[in-house]
Amino acid sequence: MTAAETSLKIIRAETGSASAPEEYFTGDVQMWGRYQGEAPARIGGVTVSFAAGARTAWHTHPLGQTLFIASGRGWVQQEGEPVQEVGPGDVVWIPPLIRHWHGASAGEPMTHFAVAEALAGSSVTWMEKVSDEDYRKGLQT
Repeated sequence: MTAAETSLKIIRAETGSASAPEEYFTGDVQMWGRYQGEAPARIGGVTVSFAAGARTAWHTHPLGQTLFIASGRGWVQQEGEPVQEVGPGDVVWIPPLIRHWHGASAGEPMTHFAVAEALAGSSVTWMEKVSDEDYRKGLQT
């Protein structure tokens, strides 16, 4: 092993901040600290901040996803299930291939750290955006 393969790596929060891709997110969403483990590791992650009302599109992960809620109030929904609220310190495990979305609640921003493993080079399959109507259903919970 080379020295680079046996040394820890720090990805500074102040570098690499960017708006999330509009085709996969609704509203003001910022991402930073994105990392990807080096082979043979498959793990990767990113810190994501959602403004109130902002959210992901529907998506799945081939090996699942873990969300660590850092601040604010968020919503997460598995297809066919009610919207669930999450807050600081909560950890959400989404099993492999479960269609879901997550983001901020309607009235408060939320930041989470998302972790997923890649399978055959891919850690996510993006689908259509969550409609405003479907998102508003969370207000009824």
